Amino acid sequence: MKKYTDTGKKDTRSGFGAGLLEAGKANPRVVALTADLKGSLKMDAFAAEFPERFIQCGIAEANMVGAAAGLAITGKIPFVGSFAEFVTGRVYDQIRQEVCYGCTNVKIASSHAGITLGEDGATHQTMEDIALMRALPGMVVLNPCDYNQTVQATKAAAEYDGPVYLRFGRPSVPNFTNAEEPFVIGKAIIMNEGADVTIFATGHTVWEALLAAEALEAEGIQAEVVDIATIKPLDDKAVIASAKKTGAVVVAEEHNLAGGLGEAISGVLAGGCPTPVEFVNGQDRFGQSGTPSALMAAYGIDAPHIAEATKKAIARK
Repeated sequence: MKKYTDTGKKDTRSGFGAGLLEAGKANPRVVALTADLKGSLKMDAFAAEFPERFIQCGIAEANMVGAAAGLAITGKIPFVGSFAEFVTGRVYDQIRQEVCYGCTNVKIASSHAGITLGEDGATHQTMEDIALMRALPGMVVLNPCDYNQTVQATKAAAEYDGPVYLRFGRPSVPNFTNAEEPFVIGKAIIMNEGADVTIFATGHTVWEALLAAEALEAEGIQAEVVDIATIKPLDDKAVIASAKKTGAVVVAEEHNLAGGLGEAISGVLAGGCPTPVEFVNGQDRFGQSGTPSALMAAYGIDAPHIAEATKKAIARK
């Protein structure tokens, strides 16, 4: 089993800020807009380097997305940034009509996603944003797992021609992926090879899945861990290949069941490789206040719960 080292905890929103700055340096068409959350989205460095390419829209998310669509029509590559709850639920109509229906080249950067936003509570947390964005025709959905991968995913989003939803979080989390590894949209990443069960994980749950796999190895269970950093378009071939190899699947995500990665993978397996699947997610609940780690444990989205789910999946073979 391959061992991954946490090189130092970092928040993934800082990875977005660093990736945005690099994308801006690489392409003068990259512009950035935010809804009064420049600091929270770590867009400060971009704004300082390219003040003429940064627009502070105030607390007006719908107007921000509309402005971004207009900029895209002129040939710009706009990134709009806000909290995941505000930049999806509050602006869904504009995203549907002006970004996806119009197929404009807008990148929606959503920070503070999931329950790991923590103490701000249910009104600011979102456990349904992936479902909203997956449902939109033409929308790419990215959910990188750590700082390094978020840097690379941001640059890949800038290079992709079309709407992109880029999801990341607030808390500092382990940073363990290769900083030089290019991000390929639509490609699943096998983190560990295994023969007994596959754990498909995305975002913050990838590290938890690796911890679970390490604990399972001590019990003689070989778990294959697959990082699904691109939720849409899903890497169907990789999903089916791993499921055929192991015969049992667990899907872990910091999101509710409805419309999330679990349902996406189940749909692929139903058509290509019927397989027992266990789900590790928030089920059908709103968030609540608490520390990120306490909430992940309370909602059953941490390594011990993933390990427990793998045993249930194996028993169903």
